[in-house]
Amino acid sequence: MSRTARRRAALRLPSWTATLYWKFAVFITVMCCTLAALLGILVHVLVGQQTESQARTFALDRLERTVDTYIAGESLGPNAAVDPPDLPRDLREMAVRKKERGTQLADHEGKPVMWAVAPVDGGRALAVRVDYSRRADALRGLDRAIIGSSAAAIGTTLLVGLVAVSRITRRLHHTAQVARRISTGDLDARVRDRRALRPDLAQDEAAAVAAALDAMAANLQTKLHSEQRFTADVSHELRTPLTGLHAAAELLPPGRPTEMVQERIQTMRRLTEDLLEISRLDAQVERADLGVHRLGPLAERAVRATGLAAEVRVVRDAQVETDQRRLERVLGNLIGNAHKHGRPPVVVTVDGPVITVRDHGDGYPDELLAHGPQRFKTNTGDSRRTGHGLGLTIAAGQARVLGTTLTFSNAPDGGAMATLVLCSA
Repeated sequence: MSRTARRRAALRLPSWTATLYWKFAVFITVMCCTLAALLGILVHVLVGQQTESQARTFALDRLERTVDTYIAGESLGPNAAVDPPDLPRDLREMAVRKKERGTQLADHEGKPVMWAVAPVDGGRALAVRVDYSRRADALRGLDRAIIGSSAAAIGTTLLVGLVAVSRITRRLHHTAQVARRISTGDLDARVRDRRALRPDLAQDEAAAVAAALDAMAANLQTKLHSEQRFTADVSHELRTPLTGLHAAAELLPPGRPTEMVQERIQTMRRLTEDLLEISRLDAQVERADLGVHRLGPLAERAVRATGLAAEVRVVRDAQVETDQRRLERVLGNLIGNAHKHGRPPVVVTVDGPVITVRDHGDGYPDELLAHGPQRFKTNTGDSRRTGHGLGLTIAAGQARVLGTTLTFSNAPDGGAMATLVLCSA
């Protein structure tokens, strides 16, 4: 994987913002549909009741005139009759048995009609029917209008709501992207939300998050730069006295005390050089001098340079694009860590662009596997063995400069295993 592809993968936008966007969309849609349904049902019921009440009043008025016509012995007309065969049974019993007037909405020859009935002499019922088709059609038209207007209102509200939500999600999206860049070490990344930068604009929660993230990044950057300057200054200042001590130790008479002094001075010199290298890696001023090399011979050369016993197995050789000096530094630190904290045999395996360094000790501790190597902390789970944790930290930093992937794991059958994936040429 190229460095550009890895950077794009690291900055890939998280899925939670898209999920938040669609959650808002579903929420707005459900709420709009619920409100539209409730309002539509309410309007339908109220208008239906009003329409039916008007039809009942009209039918009773016509029934009153028809009763007068019946008493006068005149013709009743086409929509009135005594004891019509299709009169609803309940309405007939109300007139005949209870001697009461009443109305009822029912079907007549497939059409809705409003019946009105009144008792007359002889235990019969005088009925009048009023056509209810126009009112039913008007009510259905109202329902269609409610559905159409509700759909239009839902669509408009959803569109406006999504536009408003998309502005927030885009800002959150950008904030998450910047946070991911900061987590990968780019402390120069800032959100710079315009609402957070302009006091005349009302700040919302997204602006508050952006401002807090920018402030955190600025504080981290300041503290990191201070730490880098302190480490570099201390390491640089230590080099001169250590050089003097080394020269003075060479003048001491031979013997075990002299050897012990020289060993301690050499250890301090290596530690100082490691601190200087880490400060340069933290400052991100290191640049790889890339070239095309065969990985098998490079691995063998790196093993010979350490002076430590390690078996090199070339399963499949490959040409890789890398910096020879930095790759030797990475492999040297991994092999040195394997000898210091693991157990032999140490095996270096080359399989295409992948190189693996493995020992047969107790393996890496869980904290290193979870969080990676940490400086000034031993990289072994055995508390009796010490280490300052700079070897693997430098190896990981140089791997980043090379644009490669360095991962740490434990082999299933025991032992620590570091895997370096290089870029094929």
